[in-house]
Amino acid sequence: QVQVVESGGGLVQPGGSLRLSCTASGNIFSVNTMAWYRQTSGKERELVAAVTSGGITNYADSVKGRFAISRDNDKHTVYLQMNSLKPEDTAVYYCNADLVPRLARDYVHGGHWGQGTQVTVSS
Repeated sequence: QVQVVESGGGLVQPGGSLRLSCTASGNIFSVNTMAWYRQTSGKERELVAAVTSGGITNYADSVKGRFAISRDNDKHTVYLQMNSLKPEDTAVYYCNADLVPRLARDYVHGGHWGQGTQVTVSS
Protein backbone atom coordinates (compact mmCIF):
# COMPACT_ATOMS: atom_id res chain seq x y z
CA GLN A 1 0.00 0.00 0.00
CA VAL A 2 1.18 3.51 -0.79
CA GLN A 3 0.36 6.69 1.09
CA VAL A 4 1.06 10.35 0.44
CA VAL A 5 0.73 12.62 3.47
CA GLU A 6 1.10 16.41 3.62
CA SER A 7 1.73 18.60 6.64
CA GLY A 8 2.59 22.18 7.50
CA GLY A 9 -0.46 24.19 6.52
CA GLY A 10 -2.01 26.84 8.71
CA LEU A 11 -2.93 30.47 9.15
CA VAL A 12 -0.34 33.14 8.40
CA GLN A 13 -0.40 36.89 7.96
CA PRO A 14 0.32 38.50 4.59
CA GLY A 15 4.06 38.68 4.04
CA GLY A 16 4.66 35.68 6.25
CA SER A 17 6.12 32.26 5.51
CA LEU A 18 5.09 28.63 5.74
CA ARG A 19 6.81 25.38 4.88
CA LEU A 20 4.82 22.42 3.61
CA SER A 21 6.08 18.86 3.68
CA CYS A 22 4.88 15.77 1.86
CA THR A 23 6.09 12.20 2.24
CA ALA A 24 5.32 9.18 0.10
CA SER A 25 5.53 5.91 2.01
CA GLY A 26 4.80 2.25 1.58
CA ASN A 27 5.92 -0.36 -0.89
CA ILE A 28 7.65 2.03 -3.33
CA PHE A 29 10.26 1.20 -5.93
CA SER A 30 11.02 4.76 -7.03
CA VAL A 31 9.56 8.25 -7.06
CA ASN A 32 9.71 10.38 -10.17
CA THR A 33 8.29 13.90 -10.21
CA MET A 34 6.79 15.28 -7.01
CA ALA A 35 4.60 18.32 -7.21
CA TRP A 36 2.42 20.72 -5.26
CA TYR A 37 -0.97 21.81 -6.52
CA ARG A 38 -3.55 24.10 -4.96
CA GLN A 39 -7.27 24.52 -5.25
CA THR A 40 -9.79 27.08 -4.08
CA SER A 41 -13.54 26.67 -3.99
CA GLY A 42 -15.08 26.72 -7.44
CA LYS A 43 -11.76 26.64 -9.28
CA GLU A 44 -9.75 23.92 -10.92
CA ARG A 45 -6.70 22.51 -9.21
CA GLU A 46 -3.59 24.31 -10.45
CA LEU A 47 0.07 23.40 -10.47
CA VAL A 48 2.16 25.43 -8.02
CA ALA A 49 5.57 23.80 -8.33
CA ALA A 50 7.15 20.52 -9.34
CA VAL A 51 10.55 18.88 -9.00
CA THR A 52 11.91 15.87 -10.85
CA SER A 53 14.00 13.15 -9.27
CA GLY A 54 17.01 14.86 -10.81
CA GLY A 55 16.20 18.17 -9.17
CA ILE A 56 14.77 20.08 -12.11
CA THR A 57 12.08 22.47 -10.94
CA ASN A 58 9.10 24.22 -12.48
CA TYR A 59 6.97 26.98 -10.96
CA ALA A 60 3.71 28.72 -11.70
CA ASP A 61 4.33 32.32 -12.71
CA SER A 62 2.31 33.53 -9.74
CA VAL A 63 4.76 32.03 -7.21
CA LYS A 64 8.11 32.49 -8.94
CA GLY A 65 10.59 34.23 -6.68
CA ARG A 66 8.46 33.60 -3.57
CA PHE A 67 8.14 29.81 -3.34
CA ALA A 68 10.88 27.19 -3.44
CA ILE A 69 10.38 23.46 -3.95
CA SER A 70 12.95 20.91 -2.85
CA ARG A 71 13.08 17.20 -2.12
CA ASP A 72 14.89 14.52 -0.18
CA ASN A 73 15.02 11.49 -2.45
CA ASP A 74 16.11 9.14 0.33
CA LYS A 75 13.01 10.04 2.35
CA HIS A 76 10.62 10.30 -0.61
CA THR A 77 9.79 13.75 0.73
CA VAL A 78 9.11 17.04 -1.01
CA TYR A 79 9.02 20.47 0.60
CA LEU A 80 7.46 23.76 -0.41
CA GLN A 81 8.92 26.85 1.23
CA MET A 82 6.44 29.67 0.81
CA ASN A 83 7.62 33.21 1.48
CA SER A 84 6.03 36.63 1.03
CA LEU A 85 2.62 35.03 1.19
CA LYS A 86 -0.36 36.87 -0.22
CA PRO A 87 -4.09 36.48 0.47
CA GLU A 88 -4.48 35.05 -3.02
CA ASP A 89 -2.23 32.15 -2.00
CA THR A 90 -5.04 30.95 0.27
CA ALA A 91 -6.05 27.47 -0.87
CA VAL A 92 -5.94 23.79 -0.09
CA TYR A 93 -2.51 22.56 -1.13
CA TYR A 94 -2.19 19.03 -2.47
CA CYS A 95 0.89 16.93 -3.01
CA ASN A 96 1.21 14.61 -5.98
CA ALA A 97 3.82 11.87 -6.22
CA ASP A 98 4.43 10.21 -9.57
CA LEU A 99 5.87 6.97 -8.30
CA VAL A 100 6.53 3.39 -9.28
CA PRO A 101 5.10 1.00 -6.68
CA ARG A 102 6.57 -2.45 -6.13
CA LEU A 103 3.13 -3.98 -6.60
CA ALA A 104 1.18 -3.40 -9.79
CA ARG A 105 -2.06 -3.12 -7.85
CA ASP A 106 -0.79 0.06 -6.18
CA TYR A 107 -0.20 1.86 -9.47
CA VAL A 108 -2.32 4.99 -9.95
CA HIS A 109 -2.42 6.76 -13.29
CA GLY A 110 -1.59 10.41 -12.77
CA GLY A 111 0.22 9.82 -9.52
CA HIS A 112 -0.78 9.43 -5.89
CA TRP A 113 -2.44 12.38 -4.17
CA GLY A 114 -2.33 13.45 -0.57
CA GLN A 115 -5.38 14.51 1.39
CA GLY A 116 -4.55 18.21 1.20
CA THR A 117 -3.54 20.83 3.73
CA GLN A 118 -5.21 24.21 4.20
CA VAL A 119 -3.15 27.37 3.83
CA THR A 120 -4.87 30.60 4.82
CA VAL A 121 -3.20 33.98 4.38
CA SER A 122 -5.12 36.64 6.25
CA SER A 123 -4.61 39.47 8.70
